[in-house]
Amino acid sequence: MVITTKLTQRLGIAHPIIQGGMHYVGYAPLAAAVSNAGGIGMVTALTQPNAEALRSELQKAKSLLRSADTPIGVNLTVLPQLKSPDYPGIVQVLIDERIPCVETAGSPKCAELWAMLKAADPDVCIIHKCTTIRHALKAESLGCDMISLDGFDCAGHPGEHDVGNFVLQPIAARKLSIPYVTSGGVGDGKQLAASLAMGAEGVNMGTRFMATVEAPIRDEIKRALVSGDENSTTLVMRSLKNTERVYKNAAAEQVLQIEAEHPGQIEKIYHLVKGDNYRASFQETGDTQSSIWSAGMVMGLIDDVPTCEALIEQMVAEAEEIIRGRLATMVR
Repeated sequence: MVITTKLTQRLGIAHPIIQGGMHYVGYAPLAAAVSNAGGIGMVTALTQPNAEALRSELQKAKSLLRSADTPIGVNLTVLPQLKSPDYPGIVQVLIDERIPCVETAGSPKCAELWAMLKAADPDVCIIHKCTTIRHALKAESLGCDMISLDGFDCAGHPGEHDVGNFVLQPIAARKLSIPYVTSGGVGDGKQLAASLAMGAEGVNMGTRFMATVEAPIRDEIKRALVSGDENSTTLVMRSLKNTERVYKNAAAEQVLQIEAEHPGQIEKIYHLVKGDNYRASFQETGDTQSSIWSAGMVMGLIDDVPTCEALIEQMVAEAEEIIRGRLATMVR
């Protein structure tokens, strides 16, 4: 079955499935595998140390694509940092490499980068990730093309309002004028069909793609995702109003204990939450307990480690069975 939506039509892809940006996961092999399977993969820009390293990673991803016409995207997050990344340099790389789709997240300053991208290529598709309808409407007014609407059950940063996708998505259908996709907690074809029913044009998945053959992380991490369930995450940094959903492990429990004693004091937990820790877990040690790493409640739906192609084909087939089979039998 070919599911045609505004997402597939805009990007020229076969299936309405996005592999979202993920630090120390969104490298060329995974992004290319998702794009080759008919979705669209995203290389995570800020995982690379600088703009030229990103250029090399994108060229590597392109070399892995089955066709020169197969699109690949880039995730770019704009957040306040002690040392700001070279955003203009990164955008120039995206322009030079003719990246057709850019997924952004973070502050309204993203709009400045959108303007640079659109000036070079008016057809580039800007998908902005939001966790609230208010922020989605603001992004729409600033000129993005689509919204990736992230529910509370997502991995990483779910925002501070705790609204789940079963409410968030249909509200978006009522209030947004631009297309949107469901993000957060998505892992199977039932949810793809449900997202389409609620008004979305597709889905954006992160954690589910971590548990695939092509994900460039240690097998120990993948096994933890398979053995985990919907109760295997916790929320850290709530006292900082920078909530993050992470794998529930010894390091996370330590952060929660420190936060309870020293709320709002980042310096007390920084040594535990800094990115170098989970980069080592993902790429070197496979230690699931010693670092803070993002993971979603979708673990409850992960019971295998397939190829990206097998996962996408299974999801689309399941969605088709629901749309043409189960739901059709209910209509008289």
